[in-house]
Amino acid sequence: MTDSSAAPTSPGSTVRAYRERLWPGPLGWSFVVGFALLVLIALLPVDRLVALVVSAAAFAGAVVVAVVWSPVVAVEAGELRAGAAHIPVRVLGAADVLDKDGLRAALGPGSDARAYVCLRAWIPGAVEVRVDDPLDPTPSWIVSTRHPERLLAAIGVPSSGQAAHSEQIG
Repeated sequence: MTDSSAAPTSPGSTVRAYRERLWPGPLGWSFVVGFALLVLIALLPVDRLVALVVSAAAFAGAVVVAVVWSPVVAVEAGELRAGAAHIPVRVLGAADVLDKDGLRAALGPGSDARAYVCLRAWIPGAVEVRVDDPLDPTPSWIVSTRHPERLLAAIGVPSSGQAAHSEQIG
């Protein structure tokens, strides 16, 4: 369930260049269904009708929570938005596409704790975009995405062309 789109935009345009909601993966949706089933099983001995109504409400509530906790990654009106944060694309510099190993390295020992991170563990890919604003203490943004090349194209920064990952050379 990916909601993503890309369209060419001009600077200052309000046309959406990229949008993706980071929906939960299959395991996350199975927790939603499992929660509703547990409520149903727990309340069946009390009353069948109450169990059905409350488990349906629990399912609806769990779906709402899953949707609310699914951040949107978007490039709109000259800004990159990831969750609740946003930054003008004009202050963004070089970028890397991160695969699973590259993401682990970017977040592991030696990483900069000042980096902004919008990460969802069930999405294996991400991008790391450097911030070229001397007044901004944030050195980079690390953002989960299912479509890293499209996201970088919408931002207007070239990728390194290869997924960044750690390697042992020797």
